[in-house]
Amino acid sequence: MLIAPPDSLLRGTLIRRFQRFLAEIRLEQGEIITAHTPNTGSMMQCAVPGHRVVVSRSPNPSRKLAYTLELVRARGRWVDVNTHRANAVVEEALQEGKIEGFEGWAVRREVRLGESRIDFMASKADRRCYIEVKSVTLTCGADVACFPDAVTERGAKHLRELMAAVKRGHQGMILFLVQRSEARSFRPADEIDPVYGRLLRDAVRKGVKAQAYKTRLRFPYIRLAQAIPVSLDSGVTGASSPRKRNPAAG
Repeated sequence: MLIAPPDSLLRGTLIRRFQRFLAEIRLEQGEIITAHTPNTGSMMQCAVPGHRVVVSRSPNPSRKLAYTLELVRARGRWVDVNTHRANAVVEEALQEGKIEGFEGWAVRREVRLGESRIDFMASKADRRCYIEVKSVTLTCGADVACFPDAVTERGAKHLRELMAAVKRGHQGMILFLVQRSEARSFRPADEIDPVYGRLLRDAVRKGVKAQAYKTRLRFPYIRLAQAIPVSLDSGVTGASSPRKRNPAAG
């Protein structure tokens, strides 16, 4: 899918992220702008002053902020930090039959499940599968993607809802959309949110499927690429320091 029209994309350097949803950026032309940051996580490894960024500029005059932070250059690679786009990438892949096991399934977005809204419900005949998508921008070590990057009560709630759906006879899946091209595998970030890690393992034991897919960025397009292994082993070394609570993360 297209990140944004090419003529709306501008490059710059991150000065700072502040008030969670705002970023101060110096464009290549020297202008300093404030961009909306559509990411509820800590953006650890990405929201680093001095990192190169790509922003889009909206032509909509009614928008409070004309600019949106789209990509950040981390460890020499572009990372998609716009979490609003993750579902669109997955929806495109589901419709094109690129996610194994869902060829020919009908897909609905934003469906009610218990007390939450789950990203997708895929259905075929009398079968239903509820799918929750998490955008992954963090690595724990050189080539291992991990989630979450902040304590996530919302993410834990989604896992509980998926477990409840499986108990009722449906299918449930948590799909980690990995935005780090160097990643060769995925694991839960136990050092950041051990509760989420334990709950993810419990969900898998109870029948929720956990899958991780990398994205492929070919500027200005981003698409679903190959699946990578999900490791649920605990006690992995190379830990980052825990971050403070962020109830809305994930």
